[in-house]
Amino acid sequence: MDQETAPLTSREDLLRARDRLKVKLSRASKHRMRLLWLLAGPGVLVMLGENDGPSMVSYATTGATYGVGFFVPFILLTFAMAFVVQEMTVRLGVATHRGHAGLIFQRFGPFWGYFAMADLVFGNVLTLVTEFIAIQAGGLYFGLPSWLSVAIGVALVIGSLALRRYATWERCLLGLAACNLLFIPAALLAHPNGAALTQALASWGPLPGGFDTAFVTLVLANIGATVTPWMIFFQQGAVVDKGLTRADLAQGRLDTAIGAVVAAIAAIATLVAAAPLFRAHVDVSHFASGADFATALRPHLGAFGATLFALGIVEAGLVAAMTISTSSSYALAETFSLRSSLNLDFSRGRWFYAAAIGSTLLAAATVLIPGAPLLAMTLTVNVIATLLMAPALLFLLLLANDREIMRDLANGRCCNLAGGSIVVALCLVGAFYGVITVFPDLLNS
Repeated sequence: MDQETAPLTSREDLLRARDRLKVKLSRASKHRMRLLWLLAGPGVLVMLGENDGPSMVSYATTGATYGVGFFVPFILLTFAMAFVVQEMTVRLGVATHRGHAGLIFQRFGPFWGYFAMADLVFGNVLTLVTEFIAIQAGGLYFGLPSWLSVAIGVALVIGSLALRRYATWERCLLGLAACNLLFIPAALLAHPNGAALTQALASWGPLPGGFDTAFVTLVLANIGATVTPWMIFFQQGAVVDKGLTRADLAQGRLDTAIGAVVAAIAAIATLVAAAPLFRAHVDVSHFASGADFATALRPHLGAFGATLFALGIVEAGLVAAMTISTSSSYALAETFSLRSSLNLDFSRGRWFYAAAIGSTLLAAATVLIPGAPLLAMTLTVNVIATLLMAPALLFLLLLANDREIMRDLANGRCCNLAGGSIVVALCLVGAFYGVITVFPDLLNS
């Protein structure tokens, strides 16, 4: 059912109106913490959702390959980039009350709309595959057969859609996403060198092994672990689904900032937890999946620490599978002028829910293909995500500068400078990666 023929007052509208009434009452009573609690969600979820299976494996690979030097401050930089991008997304959502895909079609026409959708769908399908790789890997560590852990993952992702209530879905995912912090005690069990961490943060740390193709690949993987196209589509869709308005912009920004800080801490903790493998000179290039990291870390973190690491990988895959599949639903529904909300019942939102369920089943089936190079796929997806980000971010910048729809919330000079710098940096790093891929001996000359 499209927006033209939908009933004037639908279940979706009523549920959102109830949530808005709670916000209005909290704002009137000046209960700031309760107001933040009611409005928080999209920003925290998008940041912790991006701390997904391939991201945590990328951080673990980085820690095992380079230790805690260069990449600790680099991860902080990438999350600062993520905040810049997602803050623009929040403003776009509260200013227009439209999803990202719908706006691209409206402002740039069908050609660029379908181009943006192809960019998103391609990246989302690949990334969803790696989320089930993470779920499968965690299951393998605990002795579950691949088919069973993947089946449980599919059941949980599809089951979350059965809530048919955005607010309930969001709170359930926030509770699950909190398990991303399991990497923090795992890092503490690695007995990190506080002086080395401080030096890395203060001086950008040393780079063992030098500047080579492996280093550039991990740079791209770490950027792709933090800034990806699905985040834009998801957070803007969630802001609209939640019903945030201009009055809520401050809380939306704070929500995004809190998510960025918490996700950065969990990401650095993952790197630190895997750093003992660097000190032990373990070659992780032969690892088949995230389960191999947990197994290899057992002598260094103990059984409890390795279990926390494996559980963290499973959680990362689950939360990301739920958020990424939802971002696809928001975008595809908007593309075909269908209603897009987690408040919809199944009859009115059948195509919205079908997009999430279909992409989930496709990704799960792909993971079970015998002999698939799982770790290589995981790292490669983050690299691809980085390469796909430049066009997605360019659309975001153009929309954020469109004063006809943004009015006083349009980008200022500083936002454009920061956003433009990110686009240029992504293009340069991507181009350099392409050059050294074609000419692998270039760095050795």
